[in-house]
Amino acid sequence: MSKRDLYEILGISNNASNDDIKKAYRKLAMKYHPDRNPNNKEAEDKFKEIQSAYEILGDPEKRASYDRFGSAGIDPNNMNNGMGGFAEAFGDIFGDIFGSSSRRSSNSSFKGSDLKYSLDITLEQAAKGFSTEIRVPGWEKCDSCNGTGSRKGVAPITCRTCNGMGSLRLQQGFFSVQQTCHKCHGSGKEIPDPCYVCNGSGTKKINKTLQVNTPAGIDDGMRVRLSGHGEPGINNGSPGDLYVEVHIKPHNLFKRKGDDLHCDLTIPFTLAALGGTLQIPTLEGKAEIKIAEGTQSNSVLRLKNKGIRNVRGLSNGDLYCHIIVETPIKLSNDQKEILKKFDASLKEGSEKHLPQTQSWIERVKKFFK
Repeated sequence: MSKRDLYEILGISNNASNDDIKKAYRKLAMKYHPDRNPNNKEAEDKFKEIQSAYEILGDPEKRASYDRFGSAGIDPNNMNNGMGGFAEAFGDIFGDIFGSSSRRSSNSSFKGSDLKYSLDITLEQAAKGFSTEIRVPGWEKCDSCNGTGSRKGVAPITCRTCNGMGSLRLQQGFFSVQQTCHKCHGSGKEIPDPCYVCNGSGTKKINKTLQVNTPAGIDDGMRVRLSGHGEPGINNGSPGDLYVEVHIKPHNLFKRKGDDLHCDLTIPFTLAALGGTLQIPTLEGKAEIKIAEGTQSNSVLRLKNKGIRNVRGLSNGDLYCHIIVETPIKLSNDQKEILKKFDASLKEGSEKHLPQTQSWIERVKKFFK
């Protein structure tokens, strides 16, 4: 059961209020409840996924840890500690709930949940590819008890709360729901003599250092999978995966749109009027761009293949320069006189030299007629 995006599972945003989380859980739990979807494995799996998401997001401390580290910040052995998501979210509707055993098998093994880690990188690193080490909290099998949670030589016993089934059926009248046993955490076993190293959890918390290699052209929100570095499995199930989600920091010059780059290019009005060439920065170094005579503000110039290489290596994006013509300020008296003479010369052929200005004047005249 993936925990890569718990907010998406419940269909809410990551700034949702506690009430919004509870309402979303109620709605989805009613929709996918096994009693409403008999013999529907897909609905049953969806219901379990919804429960797991609510058990984290419905707890302020677990939610804060999840927002910071993803599921790596949540101890898998502290899940379902009590009545959990269903009883809390539906308690005000159904009141007191009592339990009975369910049909879940305690011998089943389950793959560990996937984890998420957020990695911030620069635009340059995204364009060229980047390797780094990350440190993430996690859990692994306890070496002392080999993950059983029991002291060596002492075998676990059948859980007396769920009679070894691993879960309880919570019922109120005609409505019932399956809930993981809070005593054995779904294993169906109790540990009378817990391991002194892990205190019976079967796991130990660690800080792992992992190598992450991001490919050239990776975009914001894309993920790199590190297989086998998720949560440990239950009942000797295989571990989940760690998904490193990349977030690209804002750049002081360029904005990325797909594989293309965009930037503002400010030029003096003399260059805009007379034309010429200009050296500009790109992610690969300097490039020369040609400014045509009479270039106007908001013109867009394109430099082909100067964007970012597609992450699949198929092509390069382009660089788009958005022209801003700068008006000079703090002119000397001599400069002002020169501009006045220049302005007078333009007015002699305004339709030729200033077509946009002349067009605007004509529209104003029509407006006041």
